[in-house]
Amino acid sequence: MVQKYIGAPIRRKEDRRFLTGQGQFVDDVKLPNMLHAAIVRSPHAHARILSIDTSAALAMEGVVSVLTYRDIEQTVEPRPIPIRMRAYHELERFLQYPLAEDKVRYVGDPVAMVVAESRYLAEDALDGVDVTYDPLPAVVDLEKSLEGDVLLFEQHGTNVAYEFESSIGDPDEAFRNADYTRKEEFRCHRHTANPLETRGLVASYSTGREELTVWGETKVPHYNRGVLASMLQMPEHRIHFVEPDVGGGFGVRGEFYPENFLVPFAAIKTGRPVKWIEDRVEHLISANHSREHWCELEIAVKNDGTILGMRAKIYGALGGYVRTHGAVVPTSTAAMLTGPYVIPNYQWEVKCILTNKVGMGTFSAPGRYESCFFRERLLDMVAADLGIDPVELRFKNLIPPSAMPYELGRTRPEEYSLIYDSGDYPALLRKALEVIDYDGLKGTAGHLIDGKYHGVGIGCFVKSTGTGDLGEGARVAITGPGQVAVYLGIATMGQGHETVMAQICADGLGVPMDSVAVYHGSTDLVSMGGGTYASRGTTLAGNAVFGAAQQLRDRVLAVSAAYLDVDPSELELSQGMVRRKDSPGGDTALDLGEVLALTTPASRYNQGEFGLEAFYYFRSAQECYPCGVHAVHLTVDPETGKIDILKYVIVEDVGHIINPLLLNGQIVGAAAQGVGATILEELVYDDDGQLLAGSFMDYLLPTSTDIPAFDVEVLDLAPSPLNPLGVKGAGEVGIVATGAALSNAVSNALGVQVRELPLSPNNIKELIRKNLKP
Repeated sequence: MVQKYIGAPIRRKEDRRFLTGQGQFVDDVKLPNMLHAAIVRSPHAHARILSIDTSAALAMEGVVSVLTYRDIEQTVEPRPIPIRMRAYHELERFLQYPLAEDKVRYVGDPVAMVVAESRYLAEDALDGVDVTYDPLPAVVDLEKSLEGDVLLFEQHGTNVAYEFESSIGDPDEAFRNADYTRKEEFRCHRHTANPLETRGLVASYSTGREELTVWGETKVPHYNRGVLASMLQMPEHRIHFVEPDVGGGFGVRGEFYPENFLVPFAAIKTGRPVKWIEDRVEHLISANHSREHWCELEIAVKNDGTILGMRAKIYGALGGYVRTHGAVVPTSTAAMLTGPYVIPNYQWEVKCILTNKVGMGTFSAPGRYESCFFRERLLDMVAADLGIDPVELRFKNLIPPSAMPYELGRTRPEEYSLIYDSGDYPALLRKALEVIDYDGLKGTAGHLIDGKYHGVGIGCFVKSTGTGDLGEGARVAITGPGQVAVYLGIATMGQGHETVMAQICADGLGVPMDSVAVYHGSTDLVSMGGGTYASRGTTLAGNAVFGAAQQLRDRVLAVSAAYLDVDPSELELSQGMVRRKDSPGGDTALDLGEVLALTTPASRYNQGEFGLEAFYYFRSAQECYPCGVHAVHLTVDPETGKIDILKYVIVEDVGHIINPLLLNGQIVGAAAQGVGATILEELVYDDDGQLLAGSFMDYLLPTSTDIPAFDVEVLDLAPSPLNPLGVKGAGEVGIVATGAALSNAVSNALGVQVRELPLSPNNIKELIRKNLKP
């Protein structure tokens, strides 16, 4: 009997505990005799450390320990934080140590850690740590950093941490044969994710057992455990990571930061549990920033609008050190620049550049938001020059569904081609135009109506998801009558995994969804886990759960068949009951508790195995590619520079849909984040490397009045052929085209070309001042 939990709009199972105040976050972890930590951070963007005197802090009330680089050095060999993804060897010269040894390279760089009896005492004692600095000139601008007058790592003689160039096709020939070319420069601004809950850790060390337990690790717990084991120089199996509830991730949370070493190290050194909770100012000056890129983009086109080729130079700002993502964001920007279009000839260069700012990491759709903005802006410029409607230009160049799977070519440094698995891009664009009433709105574009200019903008995108190089495992076990447990290696940060994985397991196994409990994030639950990033949860872990559930169903039927003396093919498992297929209401029914009792060691029906449990590891050789279109109708007030979004349409295809209700929430949440990032948010530094947006007084987050009511259409046109469920990642997809669609709409409204983000009121007023006549 076919069950139907997959595809149903089921409310989140986990919401009840949050709505009733039963969630347990890292700051809710309270252990006996627990200490609290605070970090001494550099006030300088670039300086040498001449000395650190901790004596005054150690003499203060309640202070138990003050840690510096030298204290670490006396216990273990100091090791830098390694790169998690695409660790190109050139980058390893510029890694960050948990505490600075002799030089700081951004405001907020950790210099020492105070451990005290309370958080208040720890923070008070920060002023007792006397650090003598020799300030150095700072470099915060990409172009100036390339000049090399100020070097962050003098011994290496360069601020270029990594560079890569390559091509597909014959770009030079394409430009020679072009009827029209255009070259532009674009800039994407620096901003970051701001989860509702800031980062935090609790670590406890058992001296007798020589075991370390850490609460607060999320995103990639198994990987981070390996890094911590290496840095502490202790066996990995003696470290246990436990994931509490988490208030949002968005790429910024869960990477291995300096604190991820310092807090466990302090717990071992003091012999007492240690807690550290990041405040919002710390988050803005220490957690990963993202997005800051400068792009030189050139396009070759025929007079009829056919794109022949592109050339790109991508300059990505890595910050003061190379962090765990290495060059992922700049190289992903280059890799996805051609987007959903047939562009057979493409040449690109990538330079990853150090500046005296916080290090770069991923933020939802890293590199895809940036590349979509660069490309879609240039396409609108091309359309205007050639006298072609921007929509028609896109239709002419979109990859047709008949070309799927479409081999893009080797657009990353790795030796493999990117292959779009499936998609009907023209159908998505047609739907978006229909929902926003594009033909009806064209007459208002660029017109001043009631004191505001109206504009319409389009952004088409494709995004890689479900990074499969690590794969993902899941374990499913029947633990009692009507009791099924799912154990995951991925972490959850609000995505709804407990609901979605229960839906998948219920249908794959043949049990009621209410009988399924999902456990995740603890390194003791499964032996390996890739983690939660790149929208890989459902794509990889979901298929692992489905595979394990089906294997377990087969075992249940085999045991039941042995007991009933029938062939397993004569039985079915549905809603937790095993029955003969020809007599669903008969007396041959067995419940799961009865089947479990048949698998004891003494049972002659156990088929040579004990218990009812299955583990399945799913790995995909390729990524899958959700796709979509954003269409925006907005107004711009020329007096204030304020944008009002009148209608925002999102059309997406993410393959088969597990839960449309949760999917809609993921899309709307990501799009809201993208709108805020595009029109308001920016991490601004002065020439001395001081962050000028170090609190929510200056770093502007959107409110409900800034976010429109999104019209979301999800079309299940092209399921992925790469996995049994036919799914594609969806968590980050809603943010990809926000910058592109909004900037195209503003340009359409004002008749001027947007080349930089954000679209803040001040920036728009400056754009108007420079380009529009009074």
